[in-house]
Amino acid sequence: MGELTIAKSAGFCFGVTRAVNMVYEAIEKENVPIYTYGPIIHNDEVVKDMEKNGVTVINDLDELSSHEKGVMIIRSHGISKAEYDRIKNCGFEVLNATCPFVSKIHRYVEDYSSKGYDIIIVGSPKHPEVCGIKGWADEKCHVTIINSPVDAENYMKNSTKKLCIVSQTTFNYNKFQDIVEIIAKKGYDITVLNTICNATEVRQTEARKVAQCSDVMIVIGDRHSSNTQKLFEICKNECKNTYYIQTSDEMDYTQIRSNNNVGITAGASTPNNIIEEVSKNVRNEL
Repeated sequence: MGELTIAKSAGFCFGVTRAVNMVYEAIEKENVPIYTYGPIIHNDEVVKDMEKNGVTVINDLDELSSHEKGVMIIRSHGISKAEYDRIKNCGFEVLNATCPFVSKIHRYVEDYSSKGYDIIIVGSPKHPEVCGIKGWADEKCHVTIINSPVDAENYMKNSTKKLCIVSQTTFNYNKFQDIVEIIAKKGYDITVLNTICNATEVRQTEARKVAQCSDVMIVIGDRHSSNTQKLFEICKNECKNTYYIQTSDEMDYTQIRSNNNVGITAGASTPNNIIEEVSKNVRNEL
């Protein structure tokens, strides 16, 4: 008979739990309209439930003028300084649900860029966290986003300034190390700040170990979730029968045999009830 192993680190991380709790606490306490700037986390199921409870997602700040003033909750990924200031200046009360680890990167970028450093952000160029981090750099600072070793190989510094390197909190740790090593060999004066969240490192390391021992690996998380995508890549490298699902309905449980060892992990924005439902259905097949 096969065994089921659920990664202990699967599911909501500290920053996501904090952000989600802030929204539901606001729903309970506030008597004014509640908005989030962008989806509070990358999980459609959670966002839909919040909308059912009266929360409106604002995707463009140009929409602010057409909405009644109320409470604006900043998503866990964070936003740029200019966006933050604009929301406040429009008369909205701001609740900042930015993950504290992301806010720490904002402070690093603001500090180092003000001291004359250029900034390299290692991460996905279009990810909201990376866009937000970029927006805390001094306007005289040159910011470069690097997403791969190829990008790092092609990078050429166009000034005599020192470099400060930071990372998206959910970036693949090993890939980050490879990118830093490539840039370091170019002989630039660099300061490297490993801003990958420790929970991300733990989650990725555990996912790799579980996948290595599994015949079937299931990765649960939203399609837009960067950290879940990276978990899938890691698991797929260790277990060819790795499945990426958002909800239990998407899993074809007939792919599981009674003698299979099955592993489950989940992204930082995946609610526990979805993990439990998938686990229950897997156990029914074993």
